[in-house]
Amino acid sequence: MPVVAIIGGGVIGSAWAARFLLHGWQVNFYDPAFDAESVLNAVLEKARRWVPEVYDHLPAEGALTLCQRLEDAVADAQWIQESTPERIEVKQAVLREIQAACTPDAIIASSTSGFMPSELQADATRPEQIIVAHPYNPVYLLPIVECVPSASVPQDTVNRAESILRHIGMKPITLQAEIPAHVGDRLLEAVWREALWLVKDGVATTEQIDDIMTHGFGLRWAQKGLFETYRTAGGKAGMRHFLEQFGPCLQWPWTKLTDVPDLDDDLINRIVTQSDEQAAGRTVSELEDERDANLVAMLKSLRAQDSAAGAFLNNLSSAHLS
Repeated sequence: MPVVAIIGGGVIGSAWAARFLLHGWQVNFYDPAFDAESVLNAVLEKARRWVPEVYDHLPAEGALTLCQRLEDAVADAQWIQESTPERIEVKQAVLREIQAACTPDAIIASSTSGFMPSELQADATRPEQIIVAHPYNPVYLLPIVECVPSASVPQDTVNRAESILRHIGMKPITLQAEIPAHVGDRLLEAVWREALWLVKDGVATTEQIDDIMTHGFGLRWAQKGLFETYRTAGGKAGMRHFLEQFGPCLQWPWTKLTDVPDLDDDLINRIVTQSDEQAAGRTVSELEDERDANLVAMLKSLRAQDSAAGAFLNNLSSAHLS
């Protein structure tokens, strides 16, 4: 049975543990936080409920070991997933600890949302061993993962990383260059920044903005993405017509992407109040259940249409999941 070490729990690390575990791996889990086990168990409960709804041929569940020492967790692991707090000095220190105890041929992957692998590799014993594998929440359901090597990482390591990620039912996207925040979070940051301005300027509430996304372009993006959506908007002439038609708009002052609103107390209180009203008393766990149920339903629909993420799930061979 292949072995993975999960270093750092929380929502992301625990969900990584769930994905590996439900795809038949031995999971060595290490997180010294006082509530790490309870968070892990809550995530595992949700994963065990929803993952079988999406994947047809799951292997027997792997074994889970809660480790008291980082050294014990990583000693015999082929893959080590680091999901510690998003502070470069913390991650670099943990990565040094990992490398002091793991085998030289293990792949060490960081879940970091923003740091580049070359930053993580600074002062590392074996920089060629460290990559970024940035997932999206919930990791146990969403298949995409940004795989980011630096120039120090050999192609063989990238190939092995992609193979392991496919083995646990994920779709690795290996970026052609490293860049802060990778690709997905840079796109999300642009939308988030504009949304903050819309709330700050009193244009729309948090609920109205979310409704525009969930009832409009969010539905399109789930199955056609950004560029194919705009290609269809160009009609028979396709992308060229769209770019000629709407390209000039990029020169108009429609957005404030080059400016950042000040998250002062007034804006924070406004967002928190509106968000509380929008939640209407539902707990975070209840919101997660709604999210997972909706994701499963959409993934099933996409599988039926053999489209986007559904096509990927349909193409997963049973060999990758055994």
